[in-house]
Amino acid sequence: MTIDYLVTGATGLVGNNLVRVLLEKQCTVRILARETSSRRPLQGLDVEWVIGDVTDKDAVQRAVTGVNCVLHAAADTHIGWRGLNRQRLINVQGTTFVAHAALTQGIRVVQISSVDALPIAKSPQEVIDEEATGEPKSKCTYVVTKRQSEAEVFRLLDKGLDAVIVNPGFMLGPWDWKPSSGRMLLSIAKHPSPVAPTGGMSGCDVRDVATAIVSAAERGVRGRRYILAGENITYLDAWQRMARQVGARPPRWRMGPLVRIIAGYGGDLWGYVSGGEPEVNSALIEMSQQFHYYDSSRAKRELDYQTRSFDASIRDAWEWFKREHYV
Repeated sequence: MTIDYLVTGATGLVGNNLVRVLLEKQCTVRILARETSSRRPLQGLDVEWVIGDVTDKDAVQRAVTGVNCVLHAAADTHIGWRGLNRQRLINVQGTTFVAHAALTQGIRVVQISSVDALPIAKSPQEVIDEEATGEPKSKCTYVVTKRQSEAEVFRLLDKGLDAVIVNPGFMLGPWDWKPSSGRMLLSIAKHPSPVAPTGGMSGCDVRDVATAIVSAAERGVRGRRYILAGENITYLDAWQRMARQVGARPPRWRMGPLVRIIAGYGGDLWGYVSGGEPEVNSALIEMSQQFHYYDSSRAKRELDYQTRSFDASIRDAWEWFKREHYV
């Protein structure tokens, strides 16, 4: 029997919401997951499991064989300086294996990238769309490898690959099992800060993004990029909204240079001492000073991308975390 969709990264925020959207549409779904992956995110869901890793070429080929479309959500999203080899393996080589397998099978792949792979606004008044040129400002390993993974997909387009690239913004919503971007909300609840980063984000709902990704698979134009972003707001505004939702004291000020230096380079120093890399490091601080403001007009026109309010996304993410006993 032919399977409608293969979803990679199905235990992550985007992938898990994708699986649920597909099942609601009565699609048949296969997932590629590591042996060590938690079964909890997919408990009770009617999916076919293939055990393997996107970095295993043979496992990818097995997973892709017999499906009509691949939604490639698997990625290492850590923002830092020290994970280049690991992120090249997962983000670049994994994407190459998936795209090659899709090309071999003659099926479409939707590469789920990030707005972090795009140029950034030079000021809060500028909004970036798909036609913007230039490199992202940050050279952290996540940004570099997401750009490289996109380049692999574009390269294979010339060889006949049927591919669409989507670039989601900062996503919140339910089913954030790891958690991923929801860590920001949990951190504000558990460790409220009087200061917030100086930059801005494009906040969106992962459920809206997942629905648009399926639309991209169904009717997206081959070789085209679609930004799936949302409300362009400063981090100060976003953190204040999150704090109000979780009942924490909201931040009042933007982070000054001294705080940025202490937080960023203090995290780097701790990483060198401990042999790891903490979540808060100078790469994260650098990116949080930038204005990641994006325009989703193309996706709204061509994919019928519809976005709910970011406040609703914050509320629903928080209610889900409470229901699943994260707080």
